[in-house]
Amino acid sequence: MRSLFLLAALIPAALSAQGNITGTVRSAAEGSARPITLDEAIKLARENSPQMISARNNIDANEATVRTRKSAFLPTLSGSLSSSWGAGQVFDNKGDIVTRNNVTPWNWSRRISANWLIFDGGDRNFQLRAARANVEAAEANETAAEFSVAYSVAQQYYAALAARESRSAAVTALAEAEQNLRAAIGRIAAGAATRSDSLRSVISVGNQQLAVLTAENDLQNANAALTRLVGTPFGVTAADADTALAPVVPDSTLFASYLETSPAVLSAKASVTASTASVRSSRTDYWPTLSTSYGITNNIADTSFNLWQGRTLQNKSFGLSMSIPIFNGLGREETVQRAKITEMNARASLRDAQMLAHQQLVQYLGQLKLAQARIAIQQASLEAAQEDLRVQQQRYSLGASTQLELLTTQTQLNSARYNLVNARYQVRIAKAQLEQLLGREIR
Repeated sequence: MRSLFLLAALIPAALSAQGNITGTVRSAAEGSARPITLDEAIKLARENSPQMISARNNIDANEATVRTRKSAFLPTLSGSLSSSWGAGQVFDNKGDIVTRNNVTPWNWSRRISANWLIFDGGDRNFQLRAARANVEAAEANETAAEFSVAYSVAQQYYAALAARESRSAAVTALAEAEQNLRAAIGRIAAGAATRSDSLRSVISVGNQQLAVLTAENDLQNANAALTRLVGTPFGVTAADADTALAPVVPDSTLFASYLETSPAVLSAKASVTASTASVRSSRTDYWPTLSTSYGITNNIADTSFNLWQGRTLQNKSFGLSMSIPIFNGLGREETVQRAKITEMNARASLRDAQMLAHQQLVQYLGQLKLAQARIAIQQASLEAAQEDLRVQQQRYSLGASTQLELLTTQTQLNSARYNLVNARYQVRIAKAQLEQLLGREIR
């Protein structure tokens, strides 16, 4: 019996020490992390994310292709400047080798020429159209990348909020477990309870201490992941101001109207446009091409090396040519067939992207509605569990209830708290999934 009272005396001191350790860990976990809002985190991630940088560079590359396709309508211009020196031996009329006396051993040539493709069956137009469609696809992919990055950030941001809420619930549960332990110790001292009551209470306190440490670890992990996503040299964490959960009114008709402008569907549509232009471009191989050229050449022979000759002999040339493809070993037919296959695949991908968008909209709206309904139920369950615990604590103090019944009620209350935290997290995630799908923010 004496050892039992010694245990009862040492337990509060141990709990106080554990609480100090937990407070120190919590201070270290959040003291080194800078709180930022969700909007700030998403903005930083969009600036620093490799996925976003790659998407922006892809747009630049496709825009450069558009400029190249436009320049194909302009004539090409080239120039050249050359010089050569010649001397040596020749055979004379008698067949003897004599040294050639070249008065002007240096030969100079300057030429400037222009070539212009007049007609190519419309190939340049179709290639330009395909290049512009690729830019549209790249822009749609950039929007998709923006909301993909935002969703990844939101997941870790909301995980940090959930961990913080779980820690708050665990701290509250720890205080209640300590209160139950003190009540058990008091009843043991009065001879109204058995030793098993105190042992169950000690285990309950230890479990809640473990829950606090687990929530702290989850918060640190979420902060580390969030810091990597935003790309800052300092640690960041979710701001307390974003803890409030604004209700979302899911309008399925309105959201369905956004699907045709969602990033995935826009990208698929642009791919169809580009593949259709490629088919038309491949068919231009059956058409003749018409081109013209113009050139000016200056030639002169001189006695010495001179970089630029002022007086030269000038020759001008003009050419007009037409090329008619007759047979190239069925290469054109293969090119057209491959282009058609690409177009059919693109149309199939567009149809699947539209249907997938509708499927995901139904799925995400359902998840959002269920999560919001679950919040109301879990809040009611939490209030009921709190009232049950209050009643059980009073009954236990009066000896009308057992320690096992009290701990069971405490466990139910803890579950209600964590279920509410999880329901709030699921609402936030469902909202982020809808924003990623639609490519726009939902307020």
